[in-house]
This record gives sequence, C-alpha cells and structure tokens, in this order.
Amino acid sequence: MKAPRNLLGIHFVPQKRAYVVERFGKFMQILKPGLNYLIPLVDRIAYAHSLKEQAIPISDQTATTVDNVPIIIDGVLYVKIIDPLLASYGIENPIFAVTQLAQTTMRSELGKITLDKTFEERDRLNKNILGAINNHPLKTDWGLECLRYEIKDITPPKGVQVAMELQAEAERRKRAGIIESEGRRERTTNVAHGKRSAVILKSEGEKISQVNRARGEAEAILAAANATAKGILEVSKAINGKCGVEASSLRVAEQYIGAFKEIAKESTTTLVPSNVGDPVTMVAKALSIYKTLNGSTGSGSVSV
Repeated sequence: MKAPRNLLGIHFVPQKRAYVVERFGKFMQILKPGLNYLIPLVDRIAYAHSLKEQAIPISDQTATTVDNVPIIIDGVLYVKIIDPLLASYGIENPIFAVTQLAQTTMRSELGKITLDKTFEERDRLNKNILGAINNHPLKTDWGLECLRYEIKDITPPKGVQVAMELQAEAERRKRAGIIESEGRRERTTNVAHGKRSAVILKSEGEKISQVNRARGEAEAILAAANATAKGILEVSKAINGKCGVEASSLRVAEQYIGAFKEIAKESTTTLVPSNVGDPVTMVAKALSIYKTLNGSTGSGSVSV
C-alpha cells in the first residue's frame, strides 16, 4: 500500500489502517485511526498497512508427488498483519515473502504424499501447508499471521488424466454391475418369499376350511342324532298314550304293505306273500308281527 505524503501535517487515518511515521529517518510512532497531527517536512509516513484479512492468490506451481507424478497446483492464502512495526522493518515486502513461503511449503508437502492422496485428503493437505507456514516465525519476525490456506485446482498430466478417467469409468461400471446384481438378488428373494407366504396362507386356509367342515359335519351329525332321539322319544310317548297302540299298529300295517309295493317297483323279480289276494289277512299278519316284536321287546328276548 502506498504511503501518503505529509504536506499539511493533518492526516485522517481510516479504520483498519496503520501508518508508520518516521522523524528524520527514525521510527517515531504508528498513527491510530482518526485525526492525527504531524510536523510537515520533519515527520514522514514511511509505511502504510491494511490490517484487514487479505486473500493472496498463489500462482500455478509444478510439484512432484512421492510416486513421481508431476502435477500443477494453485491455491489461495489468507493472511493478516498483526504488527505494523514488524511488517515494516522485519522484512522487505512481507506479502511477497509470505507468498514465496507458501509456494515452497506447498511443493514440499505434495512431495510427501501420492497422487491419489492429493485428491482424497485435500483438507488434511490444506491444514499441513498452513501448519508448516505458521511454524515459520511469521508473528515474531514479520508481524504476519496466516489464517488459512485453500487449494484451488490440482491438474495432473494428460496421460494421468486419461488413466484416471478410465479408472473412474471402470469403477462406475463396477458399481452399476453390483447394484444391478443386488437388485436381481432382492427381486428373486422377494419372489421366493412371496411364493412361500402364498403356500403358507393357502395351507392355513385349507386347514381352517377342513376344521370348519369337520365341525359342521360333527354338528350336523349331533343335530341329526338329537332329532332322531327326540323323534323316538315323541313316538314312545305317543305309543304309551291313549290309542297309541292302535295307531302304531295301523302305521306298521301301512309300511308292511308299502314295502311290497317298493319291491315291485325296483326289482324285476317280485316276491309276494301267498295270500296277496286277501288284504285283510295281510294286515292281520303285519299286526301280528308288530305285536310279537312289541312283546319281545317288553320281555327282553327276541324269538327267531
């Protein structure tokens, strides 16, 4: 920064600026921001510094990695003057000096790692370069402080770029193949799980259906048995009632005659009793059979 001339002896120092004043060639004071008075022709503003953080571009540099691959790299260095007196008398042109220091440090740090690491560990490389710069006595000798360093671009040779592009393409194809095979595997697994679930559900459904069918048949058999038992009980009550014997005798006679009728319908060979022409005799015989069975049941023995 160009220092202003002291002609009138009155100077307004802007905020975040520092003017170093000499009297007869000897350091006298550092003007603070605001209004300041100097003796014209006696006091001279020798240096003017900006106390703001400054971004200094680091031009392209050729460096060689540990695996002997030459690369071109550039970056940005952020510095700040913390002591205007040391920045004025500690070194000539401190900004240029710290720029050269950053370039040499960058080449030195790149020579410690491989080409792949320069892309994978850029943050660590930035921290290493910044730490190496700050290890130099910048604050105590130059009045400077390096705040951070950022790598902008890393450019490998053309051949290396082509090889890296081929490697990246192969890696992308590999990942695509892996993803596709995993998709097929998951699809096959899902189909198998679906079939297994369908078989299980079908078997469970058949099991439930069979159980329900068995329960229904059992309930139907039980209901039929209860109905038969109830019917038999009612018939027994009716027989033991008034005129029950006569009604049952008539019913047996009807069934006896009806049996011959059904035999005649369903068979080509007809069995008839000897007295078929005498209905009264047939009825009497049916009643006699009924009475005989009824008497046998009552006595507990059946005669053949």
